[in-house]
Amino acid sequence: MTPIRAADGCPPGRSITWSPSITLVPTRFCFNACGYCSFRRPPDPAGPFADPLSDAAAQALLEARPEAAEVLLLSGEVAPQSPQRRAWFQRLLALCRLAWAQGRLPHTNAGPLSLAEMAALGRLNASMGLMLEGLGPAYDTLHRHAPSKRLAVRLGQLEQAGRLGIPFTTGLLLGVGESHADRRAALELLAELQRRWGHLQEVILQPFRPDGAAAVLLTGAEQADLLVTIAQARAILPPEVHLQLPPNLWPLQALPDALAAGIDDLGGIDSSDVINRAYPQPTPACLTATLERAGFSLVPRLCVHPAWLPWLPAALQRQAHCAEARLLASRSSGSRSPWP
Repeated sequence: MTPIRAADGCPPGRSITWSPSITLVPTRFCFNACGYCSFRRPPDPAGPFADPLSDAAAQALLEARPEAAEVLLLSGEVAPQSPQRRAWFQRLLALCRLAWAQGRLPHTNAGPLSLAEMAALGRLNASMGLMLEGLGPAYDTLHRHAPSKRLAVRLGQLEQAGRLGIPFTTGLLLGVGESHADRRAALELLAELQRRWGHLQEVILQPFRPDGAAAVLLTGAEQADLLVTIAQARAILPPEVHLQLPPNLWPLQALPDALAAGIDDLGGIDSSDVINRAYPQPTPACLTATLERAGFSLVPRLCVHPAWLPWLPAALQRQAHCAEARLLASRSSGSRSPWP
């Protein structure tokens, strides 16, 4: 593994990256029951692995987003000892291979994995992810019926990914009743993990937003509160760690304020958000115009940031270089984006 650089060749605060992405959902059935989740469907413990995304359906989704270099596998979780676990994991592998066959790069976020499972996915994924979400009483309450959201489990996964050398994305869910001291403690914990392993390429600072009929944009007071945490995160986390914000969860006209505070990445952007469905994704053209007016530029990237490319196995590095070449060719040719 090579040392991580603090920047990828762009002036700090000027270039904002994003990953053209397509999201595949192997299943929404999940054995966790978090107190805020609108993504989950309750599983049938006695039944077979349910609601699997077929190869044909996945193929159709991929064909609809030809310029999406990243294929995000975002799945509900199956309990570790469940008889459904093997079928669920085989479906993850099959979808990763399908993405590979299309010249794409998988990025899997499917909850805690065994060492063998994570290692197997690590041979096919350019990066992987798992939200820490946070620590403190507010999260304990929300996760009381979510066994895999326990802090020890999440930290074990982050450590395991570090030992395996997998470029990794994690993050915090903010605005669920946690204190500023809770946020600082979580950021300091992530900073320590990064100093130990160096594998955290991104930390997402995700504001919690209610879904459905209760959906509402961040208020001015909520934005001001989160801007303090963004600046704090930039000061606490090692400089090579990118700070990410989902742009559909922040008022578009106020997005430059978040960038000025320390956000330098907008994550994987699909045509819609499969978790926060009430919050439409801004198009790349709209984001570009908004950022340019504020003096920033929007630059597409792969799901693995350049500084972590040397960490990948040789086959993954070749796949990444080919995907990057297509991404650059598409950008330079001015071809129409797959997003309306």
